[in-house]
Amino acid sequence: GAECVFLIGAQPRKDGMDRSDLLRLNGEIFRKQGKALNDRASRDVRVLVVGNPCNTNALIAMRNAPDLSPECFSAMMRLDQNRAMARVAEKLNVPVGGVEQVFVWGNHSNTMYPDIRFLRYNGRRVDDQFDEVWKESFIKNVATRGGQIIKARGASSAASTASAAIDHMRDWILGSQGKVCTMAVPSDGSYGIPRGLVFGFPCLCPGEGRYQIIRNMPMTPEVNARLATTRDELIAEARAVADLMP
Repeated sequence: GAECVFLIGAQPRKDGMDRSDLLRLNGEIFRKQGKALNDRASRDVRVLVVGNPCNTNALIAMRNAPDLSPECFSAMMRLDQNRAMARVAEKLNVPVGGVEQVFVWGNHSNTMYPDIRFLRYNGRRVDDQFDEVWKESFIKNVATRGGQIIKARGASSAASTASAAIDHMRDWILGSQGKVCTMAVPSDGSYGIPRGLVFGFPCLCPGEGRYQIIRNMPMTPEVNARLATTRDELIAEARAVADLMP
């Protein structure tokens, strides 16, 4: 009868490990959890996969729960959005609470693309604040932040991860109040991402456990290339664990 589920139980990533090392270690865990959800959870359950590699783990769980709607499942990239917003606020020397329209595309990995093209602060567009050198540094910093924390403290970022998980589920259930939020959800084919692949998209949450992928965002050749890179990585991950999915 569970209605809100946080799947956090996974072999943790350690210093020197790549996300690909976790695929086989954690795939079996999420296969079993998907089956358990299929057998026991509410048909309206909302499942947030936190354990990494979270996108592919969510795909495994979803595919092993055929009686549940794919829209019941999501993977957590809100942590990446929170990190991106914090970096922007630091650069602008402003409180992070006013930073809006920052989101992250793709996989929760080094290939993710944090997008600040539509950045607003307290509702106003912010232009000409970021040169190309800073932008490249920003993208790399957000994408590799998890590894930086593991190297610094010998363990993953448990507190900020927990905070982001609460942010994600709160907006999903209660609504994001018109604000864009990053959710890794099954693709509906938008932006050329194969249907069903669990991919990070900019979303709006109207409440009551619903979300909407924001479609028709303006794209550029550079952005399309970055999305293709992270898409291809997710396709490769899915192929590597195909035997765990019906």
